[in-house]
Amino acid sequence: MPLSLEEYQIAQMYMVMKMQQQSTTGDEGVEVLQNKPFSDDEFGEGQYTSKVYHLQSKAPSWLTTFAPADALVMQEEAWNAYPKCRSVLKLLIDFFMQSPYFSRFFMSIDTIHKADNGCSENVHGLSKEQLAARQVEVIDIASTATDYWSYIVGRNDVDLSNFRSARSGRGPLLEGWQDHCSPIMTAYKLVIIDAPYWGFGSRLEQALLAGERALFLESHRNCFAWIDEWFGLKVEVLRELEQQSDYSLNMKLGRPCSAEKSWMTQEESPLEGEKSAA
Repeated sequence: MPLSLEEYQIAQMYMVMKMQQQSTTGDEGVEVLQNKPFSDDEFGEGQYTSKVYHLQSKAPSWLTTFAPADALVMQEEAWNAYPKCRSVLKLLIDFFMQSPYFSRFFMSIDTIHKADNGCSENVHGLSKEQLAARQVEVIDIASTATDYWSYIVGRNDVDLSNFRSARSGRGPLLEGWQDHCSPIMTAYKLVIIDAPYWGFGSRLEQALLAGERALFLESHRNCFAWIDEWFGLKVEVLRELEQQSDYSLNMKLGRPCSAEKSWMTQEESPLEGEKSAA
């Protein structure tokens, strides 16, 4: 990413809010259960979130032979102690929860952000056995993809090889940009998926990995493509916008809101205006 670590934190917060607003309708999208500060011995201080992803229309057709389409409902718990973050996802729908067989599903994403161009080795401190099983893939935000999951995730059509930020002066991202760009940082993501189901477990794991790859590419492309919208914002301002966005998401889905606060209406929300202009 052609950003500093401090800038990326802002970019990521803004991107998550905007993409959640874009993907949430009255039928499906992101439901926010909790969004609050946390502190523990492992991560220190950070922000804890609990979200439910209602993704029925994104279920591949082959999966519906094993489960109903509305079974693609997942809960994510995330501990964001930037520059480190951990997300754990589980299947949430009753179809799965009523069966111990399906409760064995596990998926986690550990992220470490570093101010380098992707040259660091074993930033997650994996064992020799884990390193032997690890598959490394470098995702370049200047690249594009046209596979099934990229279509499902959605695609920003901005050509980053021709894009220049008006506010920061950065860009375009030409071939080999990682070798001479400053500032620069990398998000190192460790994805672990275990779906121990006979007949379709391996296929489900591969589908989820492909989906995460498409999401990583699109979300990080958006971080840079939207730089002129978030550049100069402060974390404190974005935390307030997060509260407004969480309320708006839950209202779209017809879900009760967990926090008792004075919220900005959808019509007044800056994110809603930016969404329509995007």
